[in-house]
Amino acid sequence: MKATIIMVTGLTLTATVAVAQDEVAAEVGAVIGGALGLLIAVVVGAVVGWLAGLIVKGGGSGLWGNILYGIGGSILAGFVLPALGISLGGTAGSLIAMLIGAIALILIVRAIRGSS
Repeated sequence: MKATIIMVTGLTLTATVAVAQDEVAAEVGAVIGGALGLLIAVVVGAVVGWLAGLIVKGGGSGLWGNILYGIGGSILAGFVLPALGISLGGTAGSLIAMLIGAIALILIVRAIRGSS
C-alpha cells in the first residue's frame, strides 16, 4: 500500500505504510529512551549525592536532596572540570567527576546557608 505525500514540480514522492510505521516507532523509541535516561539520572544522582553526603559529613539531605545534589553536581562538574582542562575519561571517570561536582555543590550550599 502506497500513499502519495506531495507533488513537487512533476515529482511525486510516495511512502509506504512500513515507512510511516518506522517513523512512529522511532518517535516512540525516543520517548521511551528519554524516560529511561531520566530514570537513570535520578537513580545515579541519588547514589552520587548520598556518597557525597557521606564524604562531606553533615546532617544528611534526604532522598530528594541527594538526588538534587547528585544531578546538580554532575551538571556543575560537566561545565567546570572541562573549563579547568580536567578530563576524566570512561565510566569510572564520569562517576568521579559527578562525585567531585556533588561535593563542591554541597560545600557551596553550606557556605551560602552559613553566611545568611
